[in-house]
Amino acid sequence: MQREFEVLVWGATGFTGRLVAEHLAKYYGDNRPLRWAVGGRNQAKVERLSEELDAPSGRIPFVIGDSHDRASLDEIVRRTSVVCSTVGPYARHGSELVAACVEHGTHYCDISGEVQWMREMIDRHEAAARQSGARIVHCCGFDSIPSDLGCFFLQQYVQAEHDAVCRHVQLRVREMRGAFSGGTVASLLHVLDECRRDPRVRRIVEDPYALNPAGMREGPDGPDCPAVRWDHDLHAWTAPFVMAPINTRVVRRTNALLNYPYGRDFRYDEAVLKQGGPIGWASAKSLSTGLKLFLAAATARPTRAILRKWVLPSPGQGPSAAQRENGFFRIQLVGKTDPDAPGHWSAFVSGESDPGYGTTAGMLAECAVCLAQDADQVSVAGGFWTPASCFGMTLVPRLEARAGMRFTVQPDLSAGGPS
Repeated sequence: MQREFEVLVWGATGFTGRLVAEHLAKYYGDNRPLRWAVGGRNQAKVERLSEELDAPSGRIPFVIGDSHDRASLDEIVRRTSVVCSTVGPYARHGSELVAACVEHGTHYCDISGEVQWMREMIDRHEAAARQSGARIVHCCGFDSIPSDLGCFFLQQYVQAEHDAVCRHVQLRVREMRGAFSGGTVASLLHVLDECRRDPRVRRIVEDPYALNPAGMREGPDGPDCPAVRWDHDLHAWTAPFVMAPINTRVVRRTNALLNYPYGRDFRYDEAVLKQGGPIGWASAKSLSTGLKLFLAAATARPTRAILRKWVLPSPGQGPSAAQRENGFFRIQLVGKTDPDAPGHWSAFVSGESDPGYGTTAGMLAECAVCLAQDADQVSVAGGFWTPASCFGMTLVPRLEARAGMRFTVQPDLSAGGPS
């Protein structure tokens, strides 16, 4: 039976939720019908948003509920085919919503980057999601679509054009400009708190295969490297990438869920690319040291209080429209069929607005619409999926057409590599 809505944006009055709602209003009006609604806890704010959205089809419907009131969530998720959630920290506000979606066979996507919470949801609800048919897809934003779908895109090209797979893929952030929002900061601080309180949570967060299915949580990759390193393929220094502890787990889970199309010996890592020479080393060292100092300060209560008061944005705050428009990212994924041989293929993934908000809002919105309207192309059954394992190449045209992203691939012949 057809449900009242195809997509519900949950947490629509929050910073990222509003951007997702604005994306849907812009691209899915009368010319491309989509039955969608916005939802949240505060009726006055949600109703005002539904009136302010500039949608060609008129005022957007809204629903009211509470993330901690299971009865209200049950009623809401029965009305929609897909829930698109932006309410974080997810470990604090998202568990009941996932449980409701699983029970009622409602598809779900979010922008969580909380490894420990995603692992808990997978372990707790995987069997029930398979039975109900609910497709649950975490990490549908900057963490981790450029990484996960970028790696899948590169592997698909190499397989189709050269009948091979890349046994080693390295993601390198070449350029990026963006800003944090209060919601992202709150999620990060919550993860740090859980790691400090519970050694089991810390072990999960540090496990490179933490998100793999049970019985498949092993492989050749070790812990994330916090050090400055030399990239022998791109001839430049690299520094740690703050999103790597999330993205790498998602890419490895994709490989496992799809029955190891990249190989059981597949290796994957991420870093920020700097230039070569002493200047590049100094820049990489500065970034590495700054990241370590920030994490240390955010973990200790006295220094965290100072950061919150004087440095970090509060929940609900985020980059301005001008800052989002001036943001961008350009990522290179270097793939090698033989990790010890010269030559490689490169895939490039880019976005033309702030990666964490402008582009992320488009990514999440398009994932939700893909779940709602591309059922004939999204063939996976119910369960917990990654973006690449669920959507595959179906999502790429949507992201390029409406989320300001671009995916390209090219061989590198400078070292006598593939042709």
